[in-house]
Amino acid sequence: MHTPRLDALPPRDGCWLEVDIGRQCLIQWLGEQPQREWLVSTALAGTGQRESSGCTPLGWHYVRAAIGAGQPAGTVFRGRRPTGEVYSAALADAHPERDWILTRILWLCGLERDVNRGGDVDSQRRYIYLHGTPPDQPMGAPRSHGCIRMRDEALLEVFALALPGTPVWLHE
Repeated sequence: MHTPRLDALPPRDGCWLEVDIGRQCLIQWLGEQPQREWLVSTALAGTGQRESSGCTPLGWHYVRAAIGAGQPAGTVFRGRRPTGEVYSAALADAHPERDWILTRILWLCGLERDVNRGGDVDSQRRYIYLHGTPPDQPMGAPRSHGCIRMRDEALLEVFALALPGTPVWLHE
């Protein structure tokens, strides 16, 4: 895995991701050309860097780990491990308190010291992910606890494009 250099972002070529929090969308870029766009759901609490804030962090990140390859769509994750469950309405009814992390996880790591890396602003230590969410959860509106939620189908497309090391820019 190649860790992007902050002074070389945005990249002039190659895949990178933009999360536009104001528009609640994720844009996949190839160099300077936008390619695809998907709706997302970021934090209900808004943007912020601090641990335990429930906010979506800002700034340049990269995909530190891509988790869940080969698992079926709807796979339930806890602690970044598949539980052996596949999401269903019956499972949701049995566990109404869960904040569902489904299908795949793209775990983000901050690139900007004291902004989203290190201390109590470290996005990786805050477990900030792009991850799947149940189909009844709204997209295009902030509802998460800090992560970037996506529909399973959209996340599978992004997961195929965003290998570990892929730059990710989160902004308002």
